[in-house]
Amino acid sequence: MLKFLKSLLGSAPDKHIILTLGEVPSWLDEQETAARETFHEEVQEPIGNIRNAAANLQLMVNNLKGAEQDPENHPKIRSIAKNSLPLFIRAMNTSLAKDLPDDPEAFYTSAVECVKGCLNAIRGQGRYLMVAFPEEMKETKTGIDVIGREINVMTKAIGRFKEVTTHADAARTAYAALCDSRKNLERSFGKEERIKARIAEIAERLETIAIETARLSADPSLEAIDAERVRCADLVRQRDEHLRHYASLAMTASHVIRKAEKIATRKHLSKEVHIIKDAMDILSDHDVAAAETVARALDMACPLVQTMIDEGDIVLKNKEERAVFSDTGKFSGEASGLCTRYRELEKQCREAEEGLLSHPVLARLRSLEREKEQLESMHVHEEQGHKELLEWRTKLQASIPLLEEELVKKLEEMAGETVQFQMNEPVRG
Repeated sequence: MLKFLKSLLGSAPDKHIILTLGEVPSWLDEQETAARETFHEEVQEPIGNIRNAAANLQLMVNNLKGAEQDPENHPKIRSIAKNSLPLFIRAMNTSLAKDLPDDPEAFYTSAVECVKGCLNAIRGQGRYLMVAFPEEMKETKTGIDVIGREINVMTKAIGRFKEVTTHADAARTAYAALCDSRKNLERSFGKEERIKARIAEIAERLETIAIETARLSADPSLEAIDAERVRCADLVRQRDEHLRHYASLAMTASHVIRKAEKIATRKHLSKEVHIIKDAMDILSDHDVAAAETVARALDMACPLVQTMIDEGDIVLKNKEERAVFSDTGKFSGEASGLCTRYRELEKQCREAEEGLLSHPVLARLRSLEREKEQLESMHVHEEQGHKELLEWRTKLQASIPLLEEELVKKLEEMAGETVQFQMNEPVRG
């Protein structure tokens, strides 16, 4: 194979093949073209011989139609031969009728199928004709052997040609891998520049935000805002204290009112159950009801509960319960008063908080803080992306010399001599 390639490529033992990376595809095409031309030249003679042999074999098979058997043959042999001959001739003609294309590779495939079919006919119906027509069958087998020998000649030529194309395909694969890696490496520098530009843009914006934040933090209007924050905090404290006081009273009353509901339910007092349940729902609600709603519900429910207490159906268990139900009118007034004050304080707190939120300096500071957080997150992401890009590029740079070596190896396997690259297309880095 080495001698064949050297003769094919016309290279001297003491010379090198020098190629640039861009010349590799055309060089491979040239080698394949030369190998194909040599292959076509080598198979012209066996192709002609096969066509002639097939025509002669066709003639011999057709002559069998009129062949006479030896009269001395056993009657059984004569009978078998008479029945097998038409089948044999038909099988042979079917195989020999296969089209033999002009393209050498397609011709080779068809010729192999033709010979296989003929051999199957010989081994099939033909085996019954060996005794009846010994000379004719011997000539037929010889004709098949002639085609087989010429096919063997073609097989060797095709093998040499396929070896060249196999090497060329392997070299093209190695070339594509190298080119892709070099392109990816080149693209990585552009990608790095874009990442660095985004990082610089983010850093510049963060610096601008820091300057503006410092300036706004020194704004004189913030002194009044500090006083407003103190006032808002005091309002919140008062609101929460009123809420806790109301919740404490409501919870104490609910424990007793719930007992009253169970008693009324047991006694089937449906109207009383509805009144008591309504009061309990209002007191148990997370939202503080309006003072009028609370007062109305308690004014209706407390007398019912008080009657059950007076009749001994409900026993007050602690001083808190006794304090509430010792004077239900006072309890109702206190609870509704707490509701009124809580709602007033809630409104004042909301207005104060909205005032703080709407202040232009504070609104701008909050906006800058949100932007800062987003930019810092983006900065971390870009830095991580830059780090990963550099790590990936380091591995890619290390792989390129190995890919170059692999390509040189494939080219040398094809050429049978030393190949050198002139890398006139450098990659940055």
